[in-house]
Amino acid sequence: MSATHSAIDAVWRIESARIIATLARIVRDVGLAEELAQDALVTALEKWPREGVPDNPGAWLVAAAKYRALDELRRRKMIERKQDEYGRELEVHEAHLHVDSHEALDDEVGDDLLRLIFIACHPVLSPAARAALTLRLLGGLTTDEIARAFLVPEATMAQRIVRAKRTLSEARVPFEMPHASELPKRLASVLEVIYLVFNEGYAATAGDTWMRPALCEEALRLGRILAELVPAEPEVHGLVALMEIQASRTPARVDAQGTPILLLEQDRSRWDWLLVQRGLAALARAEVLSGALGEALGPYAMQAAIAACHARARTPDATDWLRIAALYDALAQLTPSPVIELNRAVALSFAFGPAAGLEVVDMLVAQGALRGYHLLSSVRGDLLAKLGRADEARAEFEAAAALTRNARERALLLDRAASCASP
Repeated sequence: MSATHSAIDAVWRIESARIIATLARIVRDVGLAEELAQDALVTALEKWPREGVPDNPGAWLVAAAKYRALDELRRRKMIERKQDEYGRELEVHEAHLHVDSHEALDDEVGDDLLRLIFIACHPVLSPAARAALTLRLLGGLTTDEIARAFLVPEATMAQRIVRAKRTLSEARVPFEMPHASELPKRLASVLEVIYLVFNEGYAATAGDTWMRPALCEEALRLGRILAELVPAEPEVHGLVALMEIQASRTPARVDAQGTPILLLEQDRSRWDWLLVQRGLAALARAEVLSGALGEALGPYAMQAAIAACHARARTPDATDWLRIAALYDALAQLTPSPVIELNRAVALSFAFGPAAGLEVVDMLVAQGALRGYHLLSSVRGDLLAKLGRADEARAEFEAAAALTRNARERALLLDRAASCASP
């Protein structure tokens, strides 16, 4: 029994997004599509322990879900109006639902997945709602798993997901790919959500752990799916490259006790070099596609190029900080923001000395653009420490520790503050 349930769980993780995407196209309601998919899962939980796992479990679930959709359409008396449109697609063999996998996972499955990604990341939803709904529908995570990842009660996350579905329904969001003129903006929203999920896993904003690898893995999976579905978009490959390279550092980012290890202090032999190679290959694809389109690298590809500089340096001393500084200069011109300026300040400090970086940081402090952002104080403390201004550095590290909501990061910052003892 437990082995069968494990098999069902594994198949569901793999196939749930495709099933929901197919049903969403049929019933044109994300919430209903998820309910029907769950009904198919319940049917599997009832039948498979008795009858055994089918030869094509994914196809079995798709067929069962489509049969549920047919029943629902009949119940709503929609079947009479939609007979011609849905009839061929919803024909399933009622006796045991034995169908060929190629029939169940029809030719439109790729389009269905892409459509579902754009719906889950629709601009009508808030970024938090997009992230939650994307993980629920496409990541295959339970509401409890998503709630724990973002450190909110399960009831709160459940309400957020329900509201997101209701918003899509009330806004009458069409269940189709956006028009070509809308695609760039909508694709940017999709990439933003995927990277938001990845970043929350890579450096958790709050809680007792510095990383949540499961979120990184889900974001990477979504990025890879998107790269297969829209292979001609350079920025999709740029984002995948960025996530692959950053994820490669995961084994070296914390010690045995879970204490964070900063980039320049990591044991690079522990990096996942397979992920590095995958990331570099994705970056190369982004560069080729951008060149073919006569375009400069986009912001994700440019950040991936920065990450690649670290990946290619087998030791911290081998890092090409001049190139990193130049890339940050270009990135700041492409997508100016205070956070990019802060990262540029770090690059300048390594390329030209801490005073050069501190000059940029002090400009940000004067502008007040990052007030309350703990990394501003952390970077300033680091630069002041390198310049021998220990008391000021300690104050900055203590301020940063007071601002962060992550316990591991707070402990690290307080340790750095304690190390800034006056001569």
